[in-house]
Amino acid sequence: MFDNLRDSADSSFYEEEPNDLYKEPAPTSSKSKAAPKKRRQSNARFLGMTAQQRFIVSLMLMFTVCIMGTLAMFLLGKMSLF
Repeated sequence: MFDNLRDSADSSFYEEEPNDLYKEPAPTSSKSKAAPKKRRQSNARFLGMTAQQRFIVSLMLMFTVCIMGTLAMFLLGKMSLF
């Protein structure tokens, strides 16, 4: 089971031959070349922000709502310190 473990540890994962499944097909001819379809790029951006930026904004919004709610409860007398 572990016979080739040392050999596989010596070789790098990235030195393998490239896989042909991920290559783009070569154009066949210029006459039969159809216009490529325009697809909407889905780079997972909302309002120009990355996922990490959206997470930080949502955390700040959550803390703001919690603090404002706590202050409102103090002002309305629903909660007190003592």
